Amino acid sequence: MNLSYDRKEDVLMIEVLPGETIDHAEHVGPIIAHFTERGRLVLLEILDASEFLSQVIKATLRCDRETPLTVE
Repeated sequence: MNLSYDRKEDVLMIEVLPGETIDHAEHVGPIIAHFTERGRLVLLEILDASEFLSQVIKATLRCDRETPLTVE
């Protein structure tokens, strides 16, 4: 797995299967998923990555505060 970030374009790229051939892509919200002919995930592009990751972190912290930690 390889990660790269284009600061100018604010795009985070997560290469799941380096070297695989991309056949098609699906775009949902800020995420573009690239797949092989057999449907295996090759690459994820997260557009407006700084905003997307900020929202993920805020949601995670909110969940942590709302769900008390229990130790058994």
